[in-house]
Amino acid sequence: MAWEDILEEYRKRKETILLGGGKEKLQKIKDSGKLTARERINYFLDENSFVEIGAFVEHRATALGMEKTKAPSDGVVTGFGTVGGRLVFVASQDFSVLGGSVGEMHAAKIARIQDMALQYKAPVIIMNDSGGARIQEGVDSLKGYGDIFYRNVKSSGVVPQISVVFGPCAGGAVYSPALMDFVFMTKNAYMFITGPKVVETVTGEKVTNEQLGGPLVHAEKAGNIHFVADSDEEALDLVRELLSYLPNSAFEKPLYMDPNDEPTRLVPELEDIIPAEPNKAFDIRKVINAVMDDGRFMEVQSDFAKSVVTGFGRLGGHVVGIVANQSSFMAGVLDIDSSDKAARFVRTCNAFNIPILTFVDTPGYMPGTGQEYGGIIRHGAKLLYAYSEAEVPKITLIVRKAFGGAYIAMGSKHLGADLVFALPSAQVAVMEAAGAANIVFKKEIESSPNPEEVRASKISEYNKEFMNPYVAASRLYVDDIVEPQFVRIALFNALELTLTKKNSVGVKHGNIPL
Repeated sequence: MAWEDILEEYRKRKETILLGGGKEKLQKIKDSGKLTARERINYFLDENSFVEIGAFVEHRATALGMEKTKAPSDGVVTGFGTVGGRLVFVASQDFSVLGGSVGEMHAAKIARIQDMALQYKAPVIIMNDSGGARIQEGVDSLKGYGDIFYRNVKSSGVVPQISVVFGPCAGGAVYSPALMDFVFMTKNAYMFITGPKVVETVTGEKVTNEQLGGPLVHAEKAGNIHFVADSDEEALDLVRELLSYLPNSAFEKPLYMDPNDEPTRLVPELEDIIPAEPNKAFDIRKVINAVMDDGRFMEVQSDFAKSVVTGFGRLGGHVVGIVANQSSFMAGVLDIDSSDKAARFVRTCNAFNIPILTFVDTPGYMPGTGQEYGGIIRHGAKLLYAYSEAEVPKITLIVRKAFGGAYIAMGSKHLGADLVFALPSAQVAVMEAAGAANIVFKKEIESSPNPEEVRASKISEYNKEFMNPYVAASRLYVDDIVEPQFVRIALFNALELTLTKKNSVGVKHGNIPL
């Protein structure tokens, strides 16, 4: 046999593989406004950097007519390449091949990529677009899911794991994204454990795919995902941006970038952004944007548990993770969902050596039977645990309210914050003045011939004595009180100092979903 014959056979096989489920099915995907599995990889990775692994893999199922069914690459494209010159591992499910269903070899390919990412300490990105388990392969398909889940957990807190859901993600398939660090969804994707037909059969409830598991459901209500994108391209662009804030693994620190923005820049605009009145709401994201390099802030889970804001930015070229109370939503209280959201983000930052900046403005934990019955004590404790556990630099700025247990939970000195600053507008106390006065001076108010006048006087007295940052500063619970215009300078200098502290770079803990 001549080389010409050998290469002809190879090229025919490769052409079949590249066509996936065939031209018609690929065209149907394109006509729907989506990218194909291979187009997603090519769009995402640096040009000509993709090295495919397992292209010639075939299933070995014979039941239910599978012996006659061809499935090029077994419905998933896997390999490695670079993003901005950095090594990443990728798996992209091909919906044109058996609906991207997961069989034994399909799962084995994904597991292989996960193993390599763990071995070579690099991020892994899994692009989901699958009808679910391949029923024709029975328990072999379920075994494959188990293999993927197991590796999700073994990689947790070691290398960044990112899931992008481009289409259906149903049944057992949903648990791999749930075990990963960040989850993206496009507007046409959906994700649920059981589909609308099963739901209707079991409960009688009629729902659509979108109502049951569309991106807005997961972004706003369930909190299962972190980002929503309008298109495949936008989702992949966002993943690239997110990667710029993450290290390759827990054994490295995030990439430092020479700042265009002067680290000691003044921010006098904070006096206009932050109201002097303690009960007047404002958008904490404006404060964050003013302080971050070039005003850039990548918010994470922006639509979920909005009383807390989380995300990434840079300060003096260094990556930082931000946790902040949002007074414009439920006054910035901590409830079940916001405690979970903040705690998971703090643990993510700690796992990947990202310093944490905390902006505090909270009246406390949310009261009420709904919260108590839902386990606010247990969920609220997660945030206490996360901050206490974190070894990365922890710097806190008390902007306004810092009351009760929520004051402690939001990165206080008592939970190991390296440096705590406060604005002159800060209020650090057990509770708000009105509530405190009603308790402390209860008898005096009730026995007075003019209770309302005495109550107002006592509230004013409590405000003057306790509702300011100076008491906390006198005890060294606050390291310094700074003017708003000097906030960026104070935080930058604190960051420069704390980056030198001896904290472990390596695996600290997994990143369990909270």
